[in-house]
Amino acid sequence: MTAAIEVRVLEDGSLLHCTLARPKANILDRSMIAELRAELLALRDPALKTILFSGAGPNFSCGASVEEHRAETVAAMLPEFHALFRELADSNRILVAAVQGWCLGGGLELAAFCHHVVAAPGAKFGNPEVNLGVFAPIASIVLPRRVAGAAADDLLVTGRTIEAGEALRIGLADELAEDPLAAAIEWHRQYIAPKSATALAFASASARRRLHADLKRPLEKLERLYLEKLMATHDAREGIEAFIARRSPQWKHR
Repeated sequence: MTAAIEVRVLEDGSLLHCTLARPKANILDRSMIAELRAELLALRDPALKTILFSGAGPNFSCGASVEEHRAETVAAMLPEFHALFRELADSNRILVAAVQGWCLGGGLELAAFCHHVVAAPGAKFGNPEVNLGVFAPIASIVLPRRVAGAAADDLLVTGRTIEAGEALRIGLADELAEDPLAAAIEWHRQYIAPKSATALAFASASARRRLHADLKRPLEKLERLYLEKLMATHDAREGIEAFIARRSPQWKHR
């Protein structure tokens, strides 16, 4: 199998560009998650300041693998996905996302976790997990920090998809640009590259101390809620299987 991500070091070593490289959906499955985590563990250069995420092809990412949300695989997948975010937090690098096309589910969680999100005018954002009978633990923590509480609730309980303009208005995106990758690199050049990598690491860790704390015990509780209680329900299993079979779910509300 070909590599799930492509990595380039840019801007005199101050920027690491990670491309999700399985177009057109760029699904964040366990193999892609493992490659991203391996890259984070391999980071050694103290001069590296920014990690930039983008997607190959027309979309940023359509989310995590629905197939891996089945009861027999989700207990392995979900902790690995959550570990990725803890390791991103531990890196104390500045995180940037350049978003085009669809940015859904786990893809939205990755983008929303970043310090700066640049979106193409045609980008679309959403957390559709509730439509599959499940919920999004990372988004439940990250979205209320990034957007107003009511807007976060709306995205999480309706599962609706919003356009880039609305994402900008509510704070899910920070900037719109026809070429989001070029704009993201320019943002790094202007605001991050001139600064001390050491100072940036301390500033990021301090500014995000509450968010990082929520990735520990609160996220562990949500993970247990998902794996031990949600996945024991009929509707969670039905929603996943219906999506895979491309049919309407038959909810039993239990």
